[in-house]
Amino acid sequence: MVSANREMVVYCFDSLVTHYNGEQAPPPAFEDGQHPLFVTWKKAINDGDLRLRGCIGTLEARGLISGLKDYALTSALRDRRFPPVQAKELPYLECTVSLLTEYESALNYLDWEIGKHGLIIEFTDPDYNTRRNGTYLPEVAANEGWTKMEAIDSLMRKAGYNGVITESLRKRLRITRYQSSLCTMHYSDYATHVKTARDGAPHPIINGVKPALR
Repeated sequence: MVSANREMVVYCFDSLVTHYNGEQAPPPAFEDGQHPLFVTWKKAINDGDLRLRGCIGTLEARGLISGLKDYALTSALRDRRFPPVQAKELPYLECTVSLLTEYESALNYLDWEIGKHGLIIEFTDPDYNTRRNGTYLPEVAANEGWTKMEAIDSLMRKAGYNGVITESLRKRLRITRYQSSLCTMHYSDYATHVKTARDGAPHPIINGVKPALR
């Protein structure tokens, strides 16, 4: 099984940095393969907390090299929940690559473990008779401090359901649980990696300006 690694996160940073400076991203230092994946960007704010800036991926397997590049840019620039990440934010960014594994059907909406399983829910909206679906990565419920029911209810809202959430509706959910392999890196670690691992290559420069590290 392929695990998320530092080189995959470096490639995501490379993809975003070269988007800003108009250069070609260096070739990836990992082998290609097929995997469901997500790329998450967070930004360090004044009090040291991390704020989500974008998270997009695919639940279906696709090529790692093209997928990581595409979703690194899509999650940073085209997550409709947030304004596009600007080049000046780079020094404050943290990137996480998630490779999804171990898909299996849950027996019911409580048949999963917080911090271990991600969730995919599918259900019919009784108010509009339309199909809705959504997913949370394994770390979301733990990071938010949710109970299982709170996570399920939040995921139903994320999927677009605005009606009353009843126990009957929860029991009708189709739940797929999964696990993930994660690797996270802050921009400062990426900049150090670029300098030390690429024959003394200079600190990444964006539009002629070297971003100051935090």
